[in-house]
Amino acid sequence: MSPLISAVFAYDFPYWMETSFKTLAVLLIVPTGALVLGYVFLLKVMSFMQSRLGPMEAGPYGSLQLVMDGLKFLQKEDIIPDKADRQVFKFAPLLVLVSTFLLYTVIPWGPGNSIKPLAIENFDAGIFFALAVSSLSVIGILMAGWASSNKFALIGALRAAGQLIAYELPLILAVVGVVMQAGTMNMGGIVRAQQEFDVNVFGLFTIHGMPFLVTQLVGFALFIIAAQAELTQPPFDMPVAESELVAGYMTEYSGFRFLLFFMGEFGTAFAFAAIAATLFLGGYGVPFMTLTDGPIDNLIGIGALFIKIMIVAFFIFWIRFTYPRFREDQLQILAWKYLIPISLVNIMVTATFKVVF
Repeated sequence: MSPLISAVFAYDFPYWMETSFKTLAVLLIVPTGALVLGYVFLLKVMSFMQSRLGPMEAGPYGSLQLVMDGLKFLQKEDIIPDKADRQVFKFAPLLVLVSTFLLYTVIPWGPGNSIKPLAIENFDAGIFFALAVSSLSVIGILMAGWASSNKFALIGALRAAGQLIAYELPLILAVVGVVMQAGTMNMGGIVRAQQEFDVNVFGLFTIHGMPFLVTQLVGFALFIIAAQAELTQPPFDMPVAESELVAGYMTEYSGFRFLLFFMGEFGTAFAFAAIAATLFLGGYGVPFMTLTDGPIDNLIGIGALFIKIMIVAFFIFWIRFTYPRFREDQLQILAWKYLIPISLVNIMVTATFKVVF
């Protein structure tokens, strides 16, 4: 029985209905997350950082601007280049978006019930699954660049592939420290491990339910930097550098297919922020409060996780709006000469403390 359904309705639905609810939940969460981050950070926070108001006309305080932009894209002509591989060209943005959808299936949004957390699926190797499916997007990007029959698109796709391969390693290695400390790859188990993590401060008092951010601060910083590169956001936006490649692998896309790439980018940003909040900030846990099963506790858990997601997303977009684009050689040097060695040292230190203490 689905944790989401059992926690709210306490009723055992047929398999086909349960699967339909799960699919609908993910289909609603992804565009909603993309719209929230796009409006709050791309339209408003960036505007405030640049001493302007941003969109103000569409909806209250410009809150419907992205919805209007989406409707505009849906009305545009779907143009496919004459020399493009039509089937691959059409399928590429869908594969990128599927990778985003799959990320949301293992994120625990609340304590759920006594058996499972409030998640679409409760895999024992949930974090392994999330990191694996996040790599699928690079296949879609390569398909888009190759099928476009455009040199700028192909160069952008090859840049994206090299970048994502380089930064997958520090992203995974940053998570290893958390997995070692929690003793599980289950996302709900990692949250529970943080709720049970007690820290004795100089023998004076004990802090109960300390998030892993305290012991894995280096891992958190590595995860945020690597996630920034995975999202191809500044200063890691060489695959879509407008001054060099027009729009990179998205150059030949228009209309709703371009909208799918946009939704995939911001939906993935929301998912990475949720994963970082789960791994390092205690997920749905609330400080000094023990959440059990029940609708009220699950609603509190969802609210707590959403607040943490917005905090993590603020750091991701703050970096995006602040730093200039790297050169390609600087990007590779940062990954191979700095992030990966630092992540290996973090794993070694975590293993040492795990054995000694």
